[in-house]
Amino acid sequence: MSTLSIVATPIGNLEDITLRALRTLKECDVIYAEDTRVISKLLAKYEVKKSVQRLDAATEIKKADEIIARLEAGEHVAFVSDAGTPGISDPGARLVSYARDQISRRDLDIKIEAIPGASALTTALSISGMEEVFTFLGFLPHKKGRQTALKKMSESEYATVLYESPHRIIKLLQELEALNASKIIIARELTKIHEEVISGTPTEILEHFSNHEDTIRGEFVVIVSF
Repeated sequence: MSTLSIVATPIGNLEDITLRALRTLKECDVIYAEDTRVISKLLAKYEVKKSVQRLDAATEIKKADEIIARLEAGEHVAFVSDAGTPGISDPGARLVSYARDQISRRDLDIKIEAIPGASALTTALSISGMEEVFTFLGFLPHKKGRQTALKKMSESEYATVLYESPHRIIKLLQELEALNASKIIIARELTKIHEEVISGTPTEILEHFSNHEDTIRGEFVVIVSF
């Protein structure tokens, strides 16, 4: 039976790679990666020499048939996103969906396995101190549907977890301030040298960033309560 391995990789600190993930990357026939340059740094650190092919959000469906053909030929294929767990606000979900559809339709002898590991979502939650019930929305739409999503968040009885980029974090905080969010926890640069977790009202966090503009960098995990 051939195998498609969906492999979680570190979100920052390259030591956050599991032994199983390393073994899988060493044993597979080919690695498909969201960005070949990113995975190359990890492979170099652990002296893994493997053929690496690019598969990002724009080529996910296009490359899916190529991967199925490899699997039909008996190869072991690994897929990694830039950081964290594929399919969680990263490429991977459409590839897996397509593969499962082909396996079912054509009765292919192919196994899809998860190689679990780091995730910005669970990492942030583990040091947030919040209760266990939450809603995860990933990245909000940039334009269409954004206000609708924000309104639903404000009406929810549960905390909401979002991802945000440095280019839009201030805008998001201003939107949450207008909606009277009661508490926000922001985790940025998780597992990296400049890891930071701050909490407070939207106004307090906006003030923090106005006084520390040099920290508006990296990716942000935002936990919001109303």
